[in-house]
Amino acid sequence: MKSYPRISIVTISYNQAEFLEQTMGSVLGQNYPNLEYIVIDGGSKDCSVEIIRRNADKLAYWVSEPDRGPADAINKGFAHATGEILGWINSSDVHYPWTLHTVAEVFEEIKEARWVTGVASHLDAGMGPKGIGLGVMSKYDFLARQATWLQQESTFWRKDLWDEAGGYLDANVKHMFEYGLWLRFALLAPLYQVNTILAGFRVHGERIIPSSADVQRQEQLYREYCSQFGFMDILRSKIVKHTRGVEGSVLRGILHRMGLMKWYEKPRIVRDFDHQRWLVK
Repeated sequence: MKSYPRISIVTISYNQAEFLEQTMGSVLGQNYPNLEYIVIDGGSKDCSVEIIRRNADKLAYWVSEPDRGPADAINKGFAHATGEILGWINSSDVHYPWTLHTVAEVFEEIKEARWVTGVASHLDAGMGPKGIGLGVMSKYDFLARQATWLQQESTFWRKDLWDEAGGYLDANVKHMFEYGLWLRFALLAPLYQVNTILAGFRVHGERIIPSSADVQRQEQLYREYCSQFGFMDILRSKIVKHTRGVEGSVLRGILHRMGLMKWYEKPRIVRDFDHQRWLVK
């Protein structure tokens, strides 16, 4: 690329020394030339701070102090971010060697893209592969519950979208707090998907399992934000009920015929490795 947009990545951590060094190494080891890396530790009692200090010269900012939970820590990190592109990765997940260069290329080539996500991938505690998600999705798949989540560590966005969406995560929500952010993004811009893996979600015993209260809060947010589109009842009763189990292309066709979706809202970004360029289809 002729230029490298500044990418700000936030990592939050609390007593995750077992995985933290691998996470930080996966971000720093890409040697992306315009990286702003921020680490927010919640006052860990293990050796996390020693790990952070060993890499302090490569960090734009770091702190170790108590916070009000992960969403509060992420907000604190982004308050120090100056990048054009933002994203966060938790302290047990990993980027791949091509992640930041790929993300930068997408945003440089596809000027209208305001947020992008990759193909989901999962790793076990020892970094062995557990699985890769298939297929692509748009914000309509997400809103219609054909897809109920986005892989957060594989999702990146422009700072102006973050600012327009309020520039915050709800610190009162302890788990699944990113769901509200995705819904606010969906109100403002189409979701673009890169047809490659961008990050790995590590499955291990210390992962926090969402409670029934988390699920109820997700449902509440879904209803609140979908109502702003003006077709929540259509999505919930007329489409989802009759297209359960069919391919997403059928759902998108119905939405298109109803005038609720334009084809350009569902771009597929495909890597052409032979020509080293991006194609939008």
